[in-house]
Amino acid sequence: MTKLTIGIIGFGVIGQRWAASFAHAGHPVRVYDPINNSADYHKDILPALLADLDALKGVQREPGSIDFFSSVAAALSGVQFVQENGPEKLDLKRKLLAEIEEHIEDDIIIASSSSALLVTEMQSECRNPERVILGHPFNPVHLMPLVEVVGGQATDSENLRKAKAIYEEIGKKVVILNQEVTGHLALRLMGAMWREAIALVREGVATVEDVDRAFIYGPGPKWTLQGSFIANSLNAQNIEDFLVKYGPTYQAIWDTLLDARLDTETIRIVASSTNDAVKERTPETLKAERDAGLIDILKAVAERGAL
Repeated sequence: MTKLTIGIIGFGVIGQRWAASFAHAGHPVRVYDPINNSADYHKDILPALLADLDALKGVQREPGSIDFFSSVAAALSGVQFVQENGPEKLDLKRKLLAEIEEHIEDDIIIASSSSALLVTEMQSECRNPERVILGHPFNPVHLMPLVEVVGGQATDSENLRKAKAIYEEIGKKVVILNQEVTGHLALRLMGAMWREAIALVREGVATVEDVDRAFIYGPGPKWTLQGSFIANSLNAQNIEDFLVKYGPTYQAIWDTLLDARLDTETIRIVASSTNDAVKERTPETLKAERDAGLIDILKAVAERGAL
């Protein structure tokens, strides 16, 4: 694919890692953020992000340039794709997307990284709403392959396919949603599992450590490689056979799933149990261990994953 000039608007943790991902694939990147210190990024953050990507992809590349600008207009001059990463505030998103439109050609796609807002609501003040899509990544963005793509009511479906190709060219794994839904796809799946996990801790069934251990050493490895449907189909002759054989068990579980409300007492119990599981390890240590482990896991998934 021809190298595209990428505009990054909003340069917090998400925008920083998007920039590294596009640059590592050779794309020149142009950045605007009202408060970010570009010198600190190039000196303290970017080298480690690029080193992670080198390790993940097994190749050292000459990255594209990452340049910072003092205005949206300057940053977007000549860009061919825009990744927007502003705060999760609907009024701000609407204004920001409309401002971005003023400085790009009419056929340039604007992808929002929003994790909570619907595209239909965000694109409502845009001159060309058909080119506004969601391109929602997973943290840490430079390592995690998933990008969720969905349009709003006014989005041209062809722009979803174009965005998919752009993301896949930098090594991402894209899912396209056929309709908008709060939380998109992966967060809804996580939310369903985490609601039960929190409820189990709240009710004293198990500690945070044992709930997490059950997932890490139970379904986690198989689901990482094959997903839930394919992995479960291998526990019987096929998925239909699995659902017939084990359907009553799952129905009994579904009928007794617990409810979780994040009230003050629930938060206190979950926080206390999580602190016990963390022990003396610092967030920096846990993040470093996570990222190093993700590289090994994702390389295995790339080689042996089912999808």
